[in-house]
Amino acid sequence: MRLAILCDIHGNLPAFEAVIAHVKQQSPDFLLIAGDIVNGSPDSFTCWQYAQDLHCPILRGNQERYVQELATGQAPSLSHSPQFAPVQWTRAQLGDEICASFADLPLSWRSESVPDLVVVHASLQNDRDDIWGHTPAAEITQMFPEVAEHYIIRGHNHFAQMRLWGERQIITAGSVGLPMDSSNTAQYLLLDRKGSAWHATHQSLCYDHDAAIARFHDTNYLRETGPMGRLCLRELVTGTAHMVPFLRLYARWRKKGVGLNEAVERFLQAY
Repeated sequence: MRLAILCDIHGNLPAFEAVIAHVKQQSPDFLLIAGDIVNGSPDSFTCWQYAQDLHCPILRGNQERYVQELATGQAPSLSHSPQFAPVQWTRAQLGDEICASFADLPLSWRSESVPDLVVVHASLQNDRDDIWGHTPAAEITQMFPEVAEHYIIRGHNHFAQMRLWGERQIITAGSVGLPMDSSNTAQYLLLDRKGSAWHATHQSLCYDHDAAIARFHDTNYLRETGPMGRLCLRELVTGTAHMVPFLRLYARWRKKGVGLNEAVERFLQAY
């Protein structure tokens, strides 16, 4: 039995198309997308439609939740500020009907025909939980209370990695559209059942990275998303995290009266 697990596409259509072409060559028995199809690059709508055409299970990631909450009036007031312009762009491109439908997406996937394995976006408890090699086992226990499966497959962290948690394996699939390991590749995970065990193989593909960058300039994405859109582009260009580190710094700078445009300019010059 073979599974293909994709996650963290983030509106990057060239990467998504390259991965699906490769997946088809591997002839998996199951294909699953573990969330964050949208937001981060200009082609969220096309990526969402493409995912629908695959007729595979789709989990909700934190990015789907962000646009769903914005479309249904559940988002905090800060979500309407320029700081969240990329989320606002994504909501406008998708339309409120699609965004609202994200509330119906499951948060985890199990199947009787796929033994001893559970798939989530981040954890069973939260769509933003991080798991790294140094994450304490006690914290992971809180993320996966009473989990029975020995293989936990997840995304969210944009790195391809594995770690042991007691007798269990936690396998992070990497990111299709926005890996954070400086590689500028498109990544996904293949799982093969051999005997009573699952064997994971991280896939890392070259794709038309220049075409993905060009979409930022060929659309009105940068004009409408402002300085935060520039951070999204920098993440794609460098394959490194900018958004989360910036937001942590900006929380302090804003208290000192530094505006968003100036703050992004400072950050991009420093990093």
